[in-house]
Amino acid sequence: MEVELVPLLLVLLLALLLFGAGFALKALRWVAVVVLVMWLLGFVARGSSASGSRGRWYRW
Repeated sequence: MEVELVPLLLVLLLALLLFGAGFALKALRWVAVVVLVMWLLGFVARGSSASGSRGRWYRW
């Protein structure tokens, strides 16, 4: 009986791995979209410096 369970367990494990990878990729795609929108909004919302020129919105 144990010999019959091994292929079934391998298929279930493979299904769990593929489901987990698909969910992770979908979640990472949404994170990338949010970061891209914030990055683009940073260019629009950046302020100007005292000399009148537009400064960097980030601090590196």
